[in-house]
Amino acid sequence: MSDALSPADTAGTGRPATEHAAFAKAAGGYYTPVVALFTAVLIISNICATKGVQFFTDRSLKLGPVEVLPLTLDGAFFLFPLAYIIGDVLSEVYGFKAARRAIYMGFAILLLILGCFWIAIELPAASFYPNQDSFAAVLGTTWQLVLAGLCGYFVGEMLNSATLVAIKERTKEKHLWARLIGSTVVGELGDTLIFCAIAASAIGISTWGSFVNYVVVGFAWKTLAEVLVLPVTYRVIAFLKKHEPSYAPRVEPALAS
Repeated sequence: MSDALSPADTAGTGRPATEHAAFAKAAGGYYTPVVALFTAVLIISNICATKGVQFFTDRSLKLGPVEVLPLTLDGAFFLFPLAYIIGDVLSEVYGFKAARRAIYMGFAILLLILGCFWIAIELPAASFYPNQDSFAAVLGTTWQLVLAGLCGYFVGEMLNSATLVAIKERTKEKHLWARLIGSTVVGELGDTLIFCAIAASAIGISTWGSFVNYVVVGFAWKTLAEVLVLPVTYRVIAFLKKHEPSYAPRVEPALAS
């Protein structure tokens, strides 16, 4: 059960109780497997994002300087929104501190993986191993993509979590859809702008029109993906709130004047 103070605990103190939004303890329960899934999605999506992807390459459509077609994305477009969905679940159920801890863990593991990839690529290849160039091409990356992925991820996830929790403090358990979508808009905008600004030239984007297309399409797709899977996000959050015994509002006595 939660160790938060209840209204009864504050009775007789002479101070009115202040009820904050409800969160569960980030210890035991489902927190660890959710963080593990969150980290796995980050790892996979950051590797996939090193590939530039285009759709409708046989067509060309521009609105002023903005290139609408072909659609320019990265190889993680289908997966990366899931990281924000899981981030929303962490923030909604466990709070900002718990989500921030998961973000720090993901950041550290990404650095470890990048370091391991670099070492593995630099190790001398055996005479019977013919795939050194392919191995380096797939797992190797440039400093731009490393910096873009780390900065975009860190800033975007922090904005996403902080926005969701700030809205929840005002709405409590009401209007879940508003904080899920609102936090995604803020987080994805920050992430997309930072990642695209740093990584665009590294994946072959060289024109202003293609860059705007890359940012707008990436942001729109990630936000739309959040909206489309909202029913699933609702169910996951409801399941965790029901099965985490510590999920309850935190009630504190107001500070004495």
